[in-house]
Amino acid sequence: NGSTDATAAIARAAGCRVTRVEKRRIAAARNGGAAIARGRVLAFVDADLILHPDTFDVIDESMHSGVYVGGATGWRFERSSPGLAVTRFVVRCLVTRLLRIEAGVVFCSREAFDEVGGYNEDREVAEDVEFFRALREYGKRRGLRTRHGTPATAIVSTRKWDEHGDWHVFWMPLWPLLQRRSLRQIVDAYWYPAQR
Repeated sequence: NGSTDATAAIARAAGCRVTRVEKRRIAAARNGGAAIARGRVLAFVDADLILHPDTFDVIDESMHSGVYVGGATGWRFERSSPGLAVTRFVVRCLVTRLLRIEAGVVFCSREAFDEVGGYNEDREVAEDVEFFRALREYGKRRGLRTRHGTPATAIVSTRKWDEHGDWHVFWMPLWPLLQRRSLRQIVDAYWYPAQR
């Protein structure tokens, strides 16, 4: 997905299947991985997450329970501060509880992924929110739920908060005005920087 470091070579050396995805969008990278995956269950992880040692056991248990169409493991920050605590609280209230969207390692059946059409590559941000909502609706039609949070919580890197400040997500809506840049320029600089 446009990586300029040795990630692909390291992954190949470790025995991973690697695909090249030219479009620099998170959704495209996720869809590219799904396209070459061979399993009946798919799992998606961001590059800045640290997986819990029990992640795949929990996913396996969830997917064989007959209860879930998929879900997400849940997440926590790698460090704490007042700004990060408020960020997590707001995300938990607005996204997890109100919208019923979870994050961390997202997982689902291959069938569900194909039926909902994967991730929307036209979206520059929030493609994961759209996907999770589609997954939840697909599951409802089949009498299945999405799992929200697990004992295998993923750890989120705070590198963006280290760079922009622990309260930056609350200022982001004002960035186009404050930085005198277009929303597209800000999205590209934040999620798709030149150095990758």
